[in-house]
Amino acid sequence: DGAPPVSALAPRPRAGWRAGLGFVTLLSFVSRFYRLPEPPHVCWDETHFGKMGSYYINRTFFFDVHPPLGKMLIGLAGYLSGYDGTFPFQKPGDRYEQHNYMGMRGFCAFLGSCLVPFAYLTVLELSKSLPAALLTAFILIFDTGCITLSQYILLDPILMFFLMGAVLSMVKCNSCADRPFSASWWLWLSLTGVNLAGAMGVKFVGLFVVLLVGLNTIYDLWDLLGNLSLSLVSCTMELCIGPGDGFFSSAFQSQLIGNNLHNVSIPEHLAYGSVVTMKNLRMAGGYLHSHWHLYPEGVGARQQQVTAYLHKDLNNLWIIKKHDSDTADLLDSSSPVEFVRHGDVIRLEHKETSRNLHSHQHEAPLTRKHFQVTGYGINGTGDSNDFWRIEVVGRRAGKLIKVLRSKIRLTHVATGCILGSSGKTLPKWGWEQVEVTCTPYVKETPNSLWNFEDHINPKLPNISLDVLKPSFLEILLESHMVMIRGNSGLKPKDNEVTSKPWHWPINYQGLRFSGVNETDYRVYLLGNPVVWWLNLFTIGLYLLIAISTAVVLKRGVQLTSEYKGELSRVVLCGGGQVALGWLLHYLPFFMMGRVLYFHHYFPAMLFSSMLTGITWDTLLKFFSQFLSASTTARRVYGGGILALILLIMYSFYLFHPLSYGMIGPMASDPSSPMAGLQWMDSWEF
Repeated sequence: DGAPPVSALAPRPRAGWRAGLGFVTLLSFVSRFYRLPEPPHVCWDETHFGKMGSYYINRTFFFDVHPPLGKMLIGLAGYLSGYDGTFPFQKPGDRYEQHNYMGMRGFCAFLGSCLVPFAYLTVLELSKSLPAALLTAFILIFDTGCITLSQYILLDPILMFFLMGAVLSMVKCNSCADRPFSASWWLWLSLTGVNLAGAMGVKFVGLFVVLLVGLNTIYDLWDLLGNLSLSLVSCTMELCIGPGDGFFSSAFQSQLIGNNLHNVSIPEHLAYGSVVTMKNLRMAGGYLHSHWHLYPEGVGARQQQVTAYLHKDLNNLWIIKKHDSDTADLLDSSSPVEFVRHGDVIRLEHKETSRNLHSHQHEAPLTRKHFQVTGYGINGTGDSNDFWRIEVVGRRAGKLIKVLRSKIRLTHVATGCILGSSGKTLPKWGWEQVEVTCTPYVKETPNSLWNFEDHINPKLPNISLDVLKPSFLEILLESHMVMIRGNSGLKPKDNEVTSKPWHWPINYQGLRFSGVNETDYRVYLLGNPVVWWLNLFTIGLYLLIAISTAVVLKRGVQLTSEYKGELSRVVLCGGGQVALGWLLHYLPFFMMGRVLYFHHYFPAMLFSSMLTGITWDTLLKFFSQFLSASTTARRVYGGGILALILLIMYSFYLFHPLSYGMIGPMASDPSSPMAGLQWMDSWEF
């Protein structure tokens, strides 16, 4: 007896979530690709972005106020679908005739269709509620504005694809917080970065989602700092993931101002007695590194650890020595310089601990059938297992070795194995650094290739490697500054419908995409009124619920621990992230001096739609708690979600001609199929 537990009111998200994902994805693609060829003429801003896609196909220089990625992708889609770049895109209404425009429209529709499954998965991850995810998906599927914006050659669906991809990846990465540096953690972290770069590469407003992810990261790092089960080293490693110059290749770092390789002058060729760092060429392979700590009992030989470390550190420094003699005399200014050559057998002595790079037939810590790599010996004196043959890829024996530019491999003389970075993260005893092994499988992969990065030898002259091209950076900087200034200085064209930010959430005024008169094929960008007004109402409702939840939790009101946990996780954390996303993508427009249009609100609308799904799911669960019978509670809960979905679908049924096109009398004419639907005088259809 008593109220049913909150977890019983909704199906488990794992039960049927894949079927739900497939269903909403199918509906999304059908709704976006339906009547995609119509109208067969240029609509609204297709005149700009279709033209710019043509410029890329024809390799014609042009200027635009937005970054280039979106137009490049449009051009690529047109090129791959057979469009030759010859249509002029002079003005809206120009017919495409025989020109193939469907590839570019289809590409934008595809990305626009992906918004629904992205939002579905994001809400599912935040709320763990399948009904909340389904409600969010149906809101976006049946929004006339989202459909319209996805069906034409525009930057908006491309921007929103990367934006929602970044949000989904961020949320998924957060879900892996209990297993940092795991494969899934790295995957979602990498996808977050890729999508953030994509959003910024399409429009400068992509900065807003970068800010959202940045604030989320700061919150996570602060939370980690208060986790006393983590060592300060682990917290520092999490923090260091941010800058991370060492994640990138030496050539990439040389173009980063402030990096120690920027405009660097160092000795060009490697010599005995040189102090160097070695960087693995595998992506995030790290620097060859050692420290005083030993491998633990039962992990190979109990000798000094050798790892790959992703950051700059004094423990990355090694001294190059001859295999059969000491090198101290080579540093004498009077002794001749002896260069290291392809095919030489060398020793590498760790500068800080004076132990040699060493391998033997003990098994590596993590990678089976690979050999362990250790630091061995005292003050540089070891044994024959410290000898390594240095070889340069693609060079002949006797050739000199160039710093930064030569790709080298180190072959262990005694066993024939090759030094490499496995990419696997060691346990806490290895400070969660990357495993270094000696692989007996002679295969040329980035894992087994290295380059020398830092190079110190006072006997050798320094030369500039000229890896930096200042003129290119100057051009790049100038082009971006001009884009930003051009963007901020945009003014409306004659007779163009502009709007103010306060107009957008209330669906005050739409945009004509095609046609003006009764005889024209008319498409009008306007949101589904029920969806937009429900979203607006929900923003205020969420604020009340969030404040109430915070007060209830603070005052210690008697609730089950499960319900408290759900309120905190879903309302304050999940809903809070989404509400912050809405604020960051809406409020900045009030401070912009440039001309603004209705379509600028759609990224914020994605967040308000997700907030609606989360809020109404939580509210219906709350009210169902007061019903004693679990069957009745489930019916009320499910019925409430269903009623909202049916209301949204009915509104879509009424207003779908706005997206899919209408011909005939205007809505003000009683004989019009849209008669009676002009609920606001500012709607112009």
